[in-house]
Amino acid sequence: MTTLQNRPGTAVIVVDVQVDVVKEAHARDAVVANIAALVERARREGVPVVWVQHSDDNLVKDSDGWRIVPELTPAEGEPLVHKNYGDSFEDTTLESVLSDLGVGRLFVAGAATDACIRSTLHGAFVRGYDTVLVGDAHTTQDLTRWGAPPADQVITHTNLYWSHQAAPGRTGGTVNSTDVDFGGATGRE
Repeated sequence: MTTLQNRPGTAVIVVDVQVDVVKEAHARDAVVANIAALVERARREGVPVVWVQHSDDNLVKDSDGWRIVPELTPAEGEPLVHKNYGDSFEDTTLESVLSDLGVGRLFVAGAATDACIRSTLHGAFVRGYDTVLVGDAHTTQDLTRWGAPPADQVITHTNLYWSHQAAPGRTGGTVNSTDVDFGGATGRE
């Protein structure tokens, strides 16, 4: 395990809030609105926002479904990281982007809870980041036909188990978007 040194900054990471990823997602409009409010607050407070955009055989780069939802628009100069795996760090530029920004603490939002969000949370945490899940700003679709719990239970369970993450020199946690403290929150409630 590692702990990042000389990286006091905080960033918001918005993962895969793309048209086809969230088109059938649980509470889609409310989650997108919470992400939009979080992003706007981060911008006002000078906190970097980093966008992550997935592509694969089912989510073809440059297709309409691949695009970030129209309610969210990355601002000029905000980093956009392209990925092909669940973990937003895996074979991407995310680590170098965050290093260049001096970021050691992340607030994670986006989709899908039971795939790329969980992978990114774990990927960040084991790489030494304080990693906070924004509990009302992530979502997934209903996968019960394949034996998964209902989407609302997946979200609730992820919020619960991430709220107890800790390791030497690092913190995890879950916090609602209105309770995010960019100045010093550990994510613990």
